[in-house]
Amino acid sequence: MNLTPREIVKELDKYIIGQDKAKRAVAVALRNRYRRSQLTDEQREEITPKNIIMKGPTGVGKTEIARRLAKLVKAPFIKVEATKYTEVGYVGRDVESMIRDLVEASVRMVKDEHYAAVSERATGIAERQISKKLAEQFRGEKGETPEDLFKDRILEGVRKGKYDETTIEVDLIDEPKALELAPGMNAEISLGSIFGDMLPKKRRKRKVKVSEAKKLIIAEESDKLIDNDAVKSEGVRRAEEEGIIFIDEIDKIAGKGNRGGADVSREGVQRDILPIVEGCSVNTKYGMVKTDYILFIAAGAFHVSAVEDLIPELQGRFPIKVELLSLSKEDFINILTIPKNAITSQYADLLKVDNIDLEFTSDAIAKIAEISAEINATAEDIGARRLHTVMENLLEDISFNAGGDMPLTKVVIDEKYVEDHLSAVIEGQSVKKYIL
Repeated sequence: MNLTPREIVKELDKYIIGQDKAKRAVAVALRNRYRRSQLTDEQREEITPKNIIMKGPTGVGKTEIARRLAKLVKAPFIKVEATKYTEVGYVGRDVESMIRDLVEASVRMVKDEHYAAVSERATGIAERQISKKLAEQFRGEKGETPEDLFKDRILEGVRKGKYDETTIEVDLIDEPKALELAPGMNAEISLGSIFGDMLPKKRRKRKVKVSEAKKLIIAEESDKLIDNDAVKSEGVRRAEEEGIIFIDEIDKIAGKGNRGGADVSREGVQRDILPIVEGCSVNTKYGMVKTDYILFIAAGAFHVSAVEDLIPELQGRFPIKVELLSLSKEDFINILTIPKNAITSQYADLLKVDNIDLEFTSDAIAKIAEISAEINATAEDIGARRLHTVMENLLEDISFNAGGDMPLTKVVIDEKYVEDHLSAVIEGQSVKKYIL
């Protein structure tokens, strides 16, 4: 998908409110990838991604921007917490595991695409196998032969879901479970992979419903129809050329002026991350993977520390620095109304299951936004996540009483309803203003 930066920002606007600077930065970074792909091999070798570091309070859209960006262009994506690497030697994992996780995500993405391409063929094979199994079970019914049943009735019934609840016995490959060498480590041993094709694959009989059997057989047949070597090769290529790694909480591993105590551990993690971001080769079960052209997006609140507290070498690998702003009342109003997955729509869809037709008036939305912005200003600023807290308090009575065989009921949430049901929250915040 060769979207221009303007088109990328337009797509991000459907889900994320505000933060135009951050959207522009990631849009340009993504477009530069396409531009690089159009160059000669010699030119491509010299051009590396310009990594981005985002600074801003929690809940303002840092992770969502990166996740939506990757989803937009179907790029392999993972999110990691920088703080977990300070625990290496106890329960943590080595820094190179982020690359292994990215490759796994990439291979899984490519495999899903190949499965989709052979889905129709695999489904046909599965339906015919199940039909034969059912024909054997129904042998002799009404004096018909299994062949007659298979041709005239069973196959059509399987396709229409008529036998979904019928139990049949299927013969499936028994995949041995991989053994982890140690908790938290990425290395695994599979006896099947050690001996390869020297030993025939074991099969196991299972009694399952037709609906479940269909899924299992489709998965097995799809695996036979695709070229697994091509899948792995393409997965590694995509991880190297198109992968996006989002490193969250990078501010937690930044030093704060001194270099003693816990700061030594934090600086150690920075130095471990540095070669990955600079470009190196990491050994994975799919072979060596180069990190030179992976796009890294780091993010943190930087309340206590500053971007400048990161070691200079790491700062240099994140040349683009973007600051995300705290959300205002107007931003909250837009979050509640504009996105495709707006919170108000989510609650309306949930309660519709229990015959509640929920409607929010414009003055109610304005009041919810005002209360959320005020709480963020007087308490901890948790960004858009504050809306979930406010909405849960607001709709608690409706959510609790809905259900059963109640008829379709229309409920209109207006400003008065918001004030009545959030009076305790409003009063609590008013008192906090006078507490030093």
